[in-house]
Amino acid sequence: MAKSATAPLTGKALRQKIKGNNLSKRELAKECGYYSISKDGETRVNLADFYNAVLAAKGIELGDESPTDGRGREASYRASVHQNGQIVIGKAYTEAMGLKPGDEFEIKLGYKNIRLVHLDGAKTEASVGDGA
Repeated sequence: MAKSATAPLTGKALRQKIKGNNLSKRELAKECGYYSISKDGETRVNLADFYNAVLAAKGIELGDESPTDGRGREASYRASVHQNGQIVIGKAYTEAMGLKPGDEFEIKLGYKNIRLVHLDGAKTEASVGDGA
C-alpha cells in the first residue's frame, strides 16, 4: 500500500487544523494527511494513526506499542516440548534479543532450566524453564 503524497500533520499544526473544524472524522483524517492510496487507486483513511497523532499532539501518551505489532499473540516467555521432541523459540523472542538467522548458541542444561548462550562473543543469554 502506497503512502499519501504529503506528510501527515502532527503537533501544533494538527491541533490547529482540527480545532473548530466541521468535517467528519474520516474527512478530517484525510485532510490532515492520514490516508494511503492502494495499488488499484483506492483511498484508505488511516483513522488509528490519526487518533494516535491527535492524542500525541495533545500530550497524551498511552504507553508503548504492542510487541506483537497488532498481529499474533503477545510473548508469554514460556516454551513447551512438541510431540517431535523439539522446543521452538518464536519470532517475538528472537527479535527481542536481536538475533539473526544463522546465529549459533551453546546449550547449557541446569537444574530445571535450559540456558542458551549466544556464540557471537557478546554473551547474550536466554533461559527456558522455571528457574527454581
